[in-house]
Amino acid sequence: MVNQMVKCSSKMLNRTFAALADPTRRRILEHLAEGDRCVTDLARPHSMSLPAISKHLRVLERAGLVSRSRCGRVHSLKLEAAPMKEAQDWIGEYRRFWEESFDRLDEYLKQLQAQTKP
Repeated sequence: MVNQMVKCSSKMLNRTFAALADPTRRRILEHLAEGDRCVTDLARPHSMSLPAISKHLRVLERAGLVSRSRCGRVHSLKLEAAPMKEAQDWIGEYRRFWEESFDRLDEYLKQLQAQTKP
């Protein structure tokens, strides 16, 4: 398990989890999962200014969760799922560890029960 953890960049994982910790940024990602959006479309459902949304978008960009393209004055954003996949893989290693631990505990408890039955 330790060797697999080394493959994940701790800096990028920190940025990913920090970006995902905010509910506004998670909602932005939900909208982008439906397709590319411009900044004003992403700001519309939120009761905040365009500069405030832009700050959230910069956090998502630094985490690699979104990419930006520009056509004239219009900035379009696209969801980039690779950092979430890396985070999911990292969490999956721990899930496997705990599932295996619980399976071993279950087997041990079954052995104890079998030994104590008359």
